[in-house]
Amino acid sequence: MALAPIPPADDAPHLLVVDDDRRIRDLLSRFLTSEGYRISTAETAADARAKLTSLRFDLLVLDVMMPGETGFEFARSIRQSSTVPILMLTARDETESRITGLESGADDYVSKPFEPRELSLRIASILKRTKPVAAPPVESLRLGEFVFHIARAELRRGDEVMRLTDREREMLGVLAASPGETVPRMALAGNGGSINERAVDVQVNRLRRKIERDPANPLIVQTVRGIGYRLMVSP
Repeated sequence: MALAPIPPADDAPHLLVVDDDRRIRDLLSRFLTSEGYRISTAETAADARAKLTSLRFDLLVLDVMMPGETGFEFARSIRQSSTVPILMLTARDETESRITGLESGADDYVSKPFEPRELSLRIASILKRTKPVAAPPVESLRLGEFVFHIARAELRRGDEVMRLTDREREMLGVLAASPGETVPRMALAGNGGSINERAVDVQVNRLRRKIERDPANPLIVQTVRGIGYRLMVSP
C-alpha cells in the first residue's frame, strides 16, 4: 500500500510556476511538491501578476515562450519593483537567448527538455544564494516624529503613547516586519485574509490620519499602485 505524500511544511519556500503548457505545469507542480516546496501555478504573465499582488513567493519558475507577454517581457516588468529570484525555462538553447534572459533579470536559465532533478538543484542553489543574511532583530523603527516599538506593537510620539486600534497595530506590525519593502494588500487583511482589499485601503487611510502630517500625501505609509503599501522609516 503506497504511503500518502508528505505535504510541504508551512514555512517551506513558496514557488510560482508560470508556463502556458498545462502538462509542464502539472509535472513541475507534482515534482517540486515532492521535493518539499509549496507550489502555485499560473498559465500566463497576467495570471502570474495577479497572484503576485496577493501572495509572497520565494522564487519564480518562468517559461519564456508564452502567448501575449513573453517571459522576457514579464521578467523585465517584475524587476521594476521586485527582487524575487527568477529561474527561466525555454526550449531555445541559443547563447543569445540565455543572454537576453539574464539581461531581463533572471537569476538562472534552464533549457527544455531538462532533468527535473537538475531543476531542483538549480532552484536550491538560487534560494541559498539569494537568502538574505539574518540581521539582529530590530526593536523599534522611527517613523517621522513617531517611534514604533515592534514587540509591544506600541506607537509613541515622545513620551505619549498613541491610541491605535487592534487592526492598526496589526497592520503596522506587518509593515514593520519588512520596512521599505512592498507588502501586498491582502497581507494586511488580517483574519486569514477575510477582509477585502477595499476595507484594507479604508483602514490604511484611518491609520494615516493618525501618523501622517498630510494624509493626502503620505510619507510614512506609501501606496505602491496596484500592489499594496510600504512603510518608510526615518534615519
